Amino acid sequence: MHALPEIQIISETDTELEPLYRILIHNDSTTPMDFVVRVLTTIFFLGTPNAMDIMLKAHITGTAYVQTVSRSEAEKRVNKAHALANAAGYPLQFSMEQE
Repeated sequence: MHALPEIQIISETDTELEPLYRILIHNDSTTPMDFVVRVLTTIFFLGTPNAMDIMLKAHITGTAYVQTVSRSEAEKRVNKAHALANAAGYPLQFSMEQE
């Protein structure tokens, strides 16, 4: 007969979750709408209809909510978007705020 291994059940964890951040897009008068949609679909992984809605809302109101992700992921995506926009010569801007 084999002895079963002892199992320890942990009811609470000391793991702290990373805070969530909202990503916002800001309208400008230079960046083409199709470029904005491309950034939203490729970097923020949004579907085209959703990306178009967000782009139009930012265009009309000046800013629009993009998504909520962890701080590290938000920083990564915003930095990639800014790098892509800068490389293309556009002033497209995103910002982050804690949820």
